[in-house]
Amino acid sequence: MSQQDTTNDRRAAADERPVAPKRDDQSLGDLFSEMTSDIGLLFRQEIELAKVETRDELKRVGRVAGAFGVAGLGAWMALLFLSLALAWLLDQAMNTALAFAIVGLVWTVVALVCAMNGKKQAAAIEPLPETRQSLKEDVQWVKAQKS
Repeated sequence: MSQQDTTNDRRAAADERPVAPKRDDQSLGDLFSEMTSDIGLLFRQEIELAKVETRDELKRVGRVAGAFGVAGLGAWMALLFLSLALAWLLDQAMNTALAFAIVGLVWTVVALVCAMNGKKQAAAIEPLPETRQSLKEDVQWVKAQKS
């Protein structure tokens, strides 16, 4: 038997098999209604996921903010007293106003460096990564349901 005959036999067998719908007992309206219901359910689940994820992240952010707040207050007090001590130490070698101005300029440079570093880190924050990924998957699912 030749290759051509085998191919023709397969085509003939495929043409004879009936193509049955996956859900032959439901009307188009029922299928559309079910799909609309599924999309609505999916949308509500996505909103719930976003709420839960946001709540969890806000709790973590609150704890971190509290810890940083206390640490910041302690660091501010330490820097204040150390800065005053440094200014009075410099006061022994130069004018009092110049000594305090030098200490102030040093802290201005430190603040600028920290602000630029914080801005770079803030730009790298990606909010709600799981929700965004899940929404992308849902859009693909809906498109697959339409076809």
